[in-house]
Amino acid sequence: MSNDAKPIPVIVAGALGRMGIEVIKAINAARDCDLVGAVEVDQAKEGTDVGLEIGLDALGVCLTSDLEGCLCSKSQEVKNDGPNSGVVLVDFTHPSVVYEHTRAAIAYGVHPVIGTTGLTTEQINDLSDFANKASVGTAVIPNFSVGMVLLQQAAAVAASFYDYAELTELHHNFKADAPSGTCIKTAEILEELGKTFNQNKVDEHESLKGCRGGLRESGLRLHSVRLPGLVAHQEVMFGSSGESYTLRHDTIDRSAYMPGVLLTIRKVRKLQTLVYGLERIL
Repeated sequence: MSNDAKPIPVIVAGALGRMGIEVIKAINAARDCDLVGAVEVDQAKEGTDVGLEIGLDALGVCLTSDLEGCLCSKSQEVKNDGPNSGVVLVDFTHPSVVYEHTRAAIAYGVHPVIGTTGLTTEQINDLSDFANKASVGTAVIPNFSVGMVLLQQAAAVAASFYDYAELTELHHNFKADAPSGTCIKTAEILEELGKTFNQNKVDEHESLKGCRGGLRESGLRLHSVRLPGLVAHQEVMFGSSGESYTLRHDTIDRSAYMPGVLLTIRKVRKLQTLVYGLERIL
């Protein structure tokens, strides 16, 4: 049987988190994917079947807090010996550990699919160099929503016509990093034009520090909102004389990300380098 015909073995890190649970359910429902590892920092859950923990039938995969041990054992069971082979790691954990997780996966020949945001530009560049040297396909995806990709592409077109723009992202109050990786990625796409935004018309000052948002070198300002009841939302507002133009994307449920997650799982093993952003996968 060829590698293409075998289910893709997948490890999920952050297995009991909001996104991790959705990912496991999506993998379980996908005929071409096979959950082989579930990593969670809660040691009290060590050794319990992940399926039973998230409301499914037993999946035969026990939770572990040892990510590196899981990467090591699964990479030995399923070798990365050419295009479209090897294990995939899907990571939805925490900004404080995502760099180490990604680097460890590459070192073991496991293909990382990173949904955790918070990686710095320097870290992404370092991981890209490491993935290139190891020839391990890696995907760093700040947002797995196809709708968000469409918003970003529309914003890039609009930015050619508007010199004033501000970005606002709104998330649930359990999100650790701000601004979101998606918002940063959107700003980077606008900045590819090489222009400067938001020329000052007055000597601006803040009576409350930070109320004007974070200022990037391009002049773009990014604003973050954190409230219970929100999932993930983003606005890009452009302004010009006599008009404004607003693009907005709302994620109502985390299931919206699953088609993008599964698509990336299916494509990352065909890569030999790091890609940044879902638009590079579509």
